[in-house]
Amino acid sequence: MNFQQLKIIRESARCNYNLTDVANTLFTSQSGVSRHIRELEEELGIEIFIRRGKRLLGMTEPGKELLVVAERILNDANHIRRLADVFSNSDAGQLHIATTHTQARYSLPAVIKEFRALYPRVRVVLNQGSPEEIVGMLASGEADIGIASERLMNDESLAAFPYYRWHHTVLVPEGHQLASQPQVTLEMLSTLPLITYRQGISGRSRLDAAFKAAGLTPDIALSAQDSDVIKTYVALGLGVGIVADMSFEKERDRGLLNLNAEHLFEPNTVWLGLKRSQLQRNYTWRFIQLCNPSLSLTEIKEKVFSAQWEHELDYQI
Repeated sequence: MNFQQLKIIRESARCNYNLTDVANTLFTSQSGVSRHIRELEEELGIEIFIRRGKRLLGMTEPGKELLVVAERILNDANHIRRLADVFSNSDAGQLHIATTHTQARYSLPAVIKEFRALYPRVRVVLNQGSPEEIVGMLASGEADIGIASERLMNDESLAAFPYYRWHHTVLVPEGHQLASQPQVTLEMLSTLPLITYRQGISGRSRLDAAFKAAGLTPDIALSAQDSDVIKTYVALGLGVGIVADMSFEKERDRGLLNLNAEHLFEPNTVWLGLKRSQLQRNYTWRFIQLCNPSLSLTEIKEKVFSAQWEHELDYQI
């Protein structure tokens, strides 16, 4: 048994048992992948995959158990590789951050500027995506830190820490009929075309829940992932915008007005996510603290390295 065989087992499950995709992911040949699988099955004396001819359809029960063990072994091997790196290069390297456009554009610039002043030899890589994509990047090791909505808090494989709270705000062009109202209501908004975030990001569920609770059906004329895109179409007069309040900048967004909506929608929390039991370089912990100074290093590490850390190391081959 070797690490390449275990990687093939793991990637087969991730690639929906397509051996061509497995080979491409591991930079090898499809024939090499098939040979490794055959040799491992012969060594263990079990069939790992369910087959139809030469195609793999899924995993047998022993194969599923083997996959769990393979994941543990490969994760632990990765911990060992990181261990030397953590202590020998604590002030140099790369910090991969997976986040949404709104956070990358509005909340993170000041933090990253401060971080770069502290760690000039660390290169910061920002990867933007949806909350689901961010969780995937953390799980695969593509990202060290994830920054997004409640999706991070609800994933058991991640340790999540609060970053900050925010509210939605209503955006309209200057002279819009809502600007003359003493207070915006859901009833008013339900009669107008709305432009806001697409499903699954930036607190969209809070908006939907508020209208549903009021027995109203909003007219979502246009939805997008990007706050700046939403503001562009609001400025064109295509609808009323509902965006994260931190994305409105008075000087930059001239011609638009933001109207208070804190009374309409529940507040949202942005979370900082780290993969549980994952060793990190010292500057990664420091970045979390820069985002939320109320967090102590001990508090962060205790949550990341919970009791399950010892349990995950307890396996036999």
